[in-house]
Formats: sequence, C-alpha cells, structure tokens
Amino acid sequence: MEYLSVGCASLLALVFAVSAISKTRDLDGFVASMPDLLPRLSGGTAARPVGLLVVALEAIAAVLLVVPATAPYGFGLAFLMLAAFTVAIAAAIRRGRRAPCRCFGASAAPLGVRHLGRNAVLLAAAALGAFPAGSPGAAAGVAVAVAAGAVGAILIVSLDPLADLFMESP
Repeated sequence: MEYLSVGCASLLALVFAVSAISKTRDLDGFVASMPDLLPRLSGGTAARPVGLLVVALEAIAAVLLVVPATAPYGFGLAFLMLAAFTVAIAAAIRRGRRAPCRCFGASAAPLGVRHLGRNAVLLAAAALGAFPAGSPGAAAGVAVAVAAGAVGAILIVSLDPLADLFMESP
C-alpha cells in the first residue's frame, strides 16, 4: 500500500505544481475568471488576493506532497482545496455559468461535469494517499509508483484537450 501513497503523492504534487505555474503565467486571466466561479468576488478588489492565495496554496501543497515527512499535511491540504474547488465548480454549473476552466492556464473549455469527475478522481487520490500502510518499498517499486502518478497527472492536466479530441463538439 505504500506504493499507492507514493503514486498518489506524485499525481497530486504534479497536478498542483502545473496548476500553480500555469496560473502564475497568466495571473491576470485567472483572477479575471474568478468572479464566474465566486460571484462574491465580482466588482471588488478581493479577487486578486484570493487568486494569489489559491496559487500559493497549490504550490505549498505540491511541496508538502514530495517531502515524506510532510506528505500527510500535503494530502490534507490537497483534499481541502479540491473539495472547495469542486463545490465552486458545482455551484457555477448549477447557476448556469459556463465559465472557461482556468485550472491549468488559459482554456476555452467551459466548466462541466467532466471537471467534477476529474476532481472526484483527485479527491480519491488525496484520501487514499493520506493513509499509507506498510514500510517504504523497494526503490524500483517507488520509481514505478512515481512514474504512474506522473502519467496520471499528464492525463488529468490534459483532460480538456483530450476530451475535445475524442468527443464531438456540441
């Protein structure tokens, strides 16, 4: 089971790192998109500090997840953030807001059920990884777990382009 925790940490650390970096590269675009998710941020000056806080927490979660001694805190932070993101996305969808997903930088893909599914997978990874059972395994097993997490992260980060490739446009 230790390998599962390592794989989940790899997956989440990479997803949060890519998310933080991509949001930093287009911070103004990310901040401008936030009122579509959180209407209370529209018209005020709170969107930028909240956006900076999101980016900082994503980066902190990524760092916590790669350090074995702090990984449990990283899983906890990741779970809380993903839960908040999921609630915000579900509320936006329920309100009929078809805002673009800015999770991994600029995107024209509107938020939808697939983003809730993606977050459900990430929430499961945060929950499963938080409770490692057993001792650290062999180096080869750890390497395979890290690689599996990296492949999963690539697929998750590429969700919108992959969905556009394999699904018909409306």
